[in-house]
Amino acid sequence: MKILLKPLQWIYCIYALLAFVIIMFVAVPFVIVASFFGKIKGGNFIYKVCKAWGYTWFFLVGIRHKNVYEVAHNPGQQYIFVANHISYMDIPPVVMALKQPVRILAKYEMSKVPVFGYIYKRAAIMVDRRDAEKRARSVAEMKEFIKRKISVFIFPEGTFNETGAPLKEFYDGAFRIAIETNTPVKPVLFVDTVDRLHYRSIFTLTPGKCRVVFLDEVPVEGLELVNLPELKQKVHDLMEAGLRRYRKYPNV
Repeated sequence: MKILLKPLQWIYCIYALLAFVIIMFVAVPFVIVASFFGKIKGGNFIYKVCKAWGYTWFFLVGIRHKNVYEVAHNPGQQYIFVANHISYMDIPPVVMALKQPVRILAKYEMSKVPVFGYIYKRAAIMVDRRDAEKRARSVAEMKEFIKRKISVFIFPEGTFNETGAPLKEFYDGAFRIAIETNTPVKPVLFVDTVDRLHYRSIFTLTPGKCRVVFLDEVPVEGLELVNLPELKQKVHDLMEAGLRRYRKYPNV
């Protein structure tokens, strides 16, 4: 049966890719115009464009986005958002789920993709982890956005989690910035994105639900850098427990 359905899967994936590209080209003129209005106003508008792009594409390919709030969420509060990372499908729900102005910390390599990279560079904070000077610049840029009352979104695992466990070990960056800027951490879970698009191939895309789960915020008031390991572990434990509530994992 799977062999018979495989051609249909390929056709669906090609259709989804074409729909994604067509909407992307429609979005480009709006992004170009918004770029003239600076990183704050222009960037905020670009996120609205990307949100419309995401909702339109999800509708066309049969993916159902849903926000799940385990606790009340304050869209007027500024946060350091952190989330698990297991699929390229993690990116659209970021702009679709968040109501407050936000900037995503994103891999520099993605900015090299033709056309998409043009939008990506103007919507995200680029980080090249191989270069210490560039890493420092991305940290400074995140802090500047936080000063401007714009939230920051970080994948603390750094790259895809291919371990089979709910989470990989976290990097320090998100938690260091949270402490240094006195900004609470807001854990977010992507519980279905790996089912919609597995990291092994773009031809694994499937329609279906795509939930974003908002957990309770973790305050950092009164914390110092010496408390960073315990803050990081607390957030890791909260997110792991949350993922286990929504998905089955081996006991690893």
